[in-house]
Amino acid sequence: MSTPRIALLASATDVAQAALAQLGKLHGMHAPQDADVVVALGGDGFMLQTLHRHGVLGKPVYGMKLGSVGFLMNQHHVDDLLARISAAEPAVLHPLEMLAQTESGTTVGSLAYNEVSLLRQTRQAAHISIELNGQIRLDELICDGVMVATPAGSTAYNFSASGPILPLGANVMALTPIAPFRPRRWRGAVLKSGTEVRFRVLDPHKRPVSATADSHEVRDVTEVLVRESSDRSVTLLFDPEHNLEERILSEQFTV
Repeated sequence: MSTPRIALLASATDVAQAALAQLGKLHGMHAPQDADVVVALGGDGFMLQTLHRHGVLGKPVYGMKLGSVGFLMNQHHVDDLLARISAAEPAVLHPLEMLAQTESGTTVGSLAYNEVSLLRQTRQAAHISIELNGQIRLDELICDGVMVATPAGSTAYNFSASGPILPLGANVMALTPIAPFRPRRWRGAVLKSGTEVRFRVLDPHKRPVSATADSHEVRDVTEVLVRESSDRSVTLLFDPEHNLEERILSEQFTV
């Protein structure tokens, strides 16, 4: 097999930029559209940026941790990059698609590889109704917010909000409230990945709500539709001993 062409991308930190220069001397520099593999140097935030910017190319992405958080990354080593890429195990991720309608009448679309979250914009709690596949399941959720998370994102904000950790490849997503006040005992739900979730903001003028797909925020939303994207996927590459499925499993036994 011929040597793969590698696109090296790095966050703006000094340590990531130093690794970029070092790896560039060893493997050359290719544009993402001309490469066989994209290598992302940074933390999970930079990995998400890379997926959003270049995921449409369909190139596998191998990350190396050079940031504060690295759940989606492999350990950083310089010398054996080609061998590690060759031996890496793939994990296919399907992002969520968010369609948000605002008070001004505009519709904004975005993708999320971790989660789509709705959050109150002011001191007052949000009042939100929840529909699943066109059927109202919760007339009114009074809360700080609510989110839909992918399996890969279930260990992030979702887990911090007491949501479930989801196994990779289980074809499910998590619907998790954020600081719910009423119904007080509602802890969320695990949904099939094909479920369409529609949130309606019940009092958007008095109780404004924003919607965020990963890091893309839309303010003053009135209605948000969330569903798994039917035409987009990305492939992350992981060292066999640190594959994403093992990391998700390990998170459930970490105390």
